[in-house]
Amino acid sequence: MIFGPRKPKVKRSPEWPRLRRQWLAINPACAACGERKKVEVHHVEPVSWNPARELDSTNLISLCEQGSHNDHFLLGHLLDWHSKNDSVSVDVANLLREIRTRTYPK
Repeated sequence: MIFGPRKPKVKRSPEWPRLRRQWLAINPACAACGERKKVEVHHVEPVSWNPARELDSTNLISLCEQGSHNDHFLLGHLLDWHSKNDSVSVDVANLLREIRTRTYPK
């Protein structure tokens, strides 16, 4: 299956909704494309891999799940919800720089 299995189900801390809201208030745009719609909080090290890092803000990054593209799935999970991208922060910074400096033919 090209898109891998569904997102793993994980038991969330009761503190997660509050931290998620706070994170999105400070980081409302997708770190990869700058979009502000359908932005999710991505755990660099997935909660299913290491539940102890669920509330660690150094483990979070904002990524969108747009209809036209899904940076959370593509860049955060490398097209498989059960995988992780340890270099997601570098990858999204490079992509956003390319998007902001792109040129068009005249």
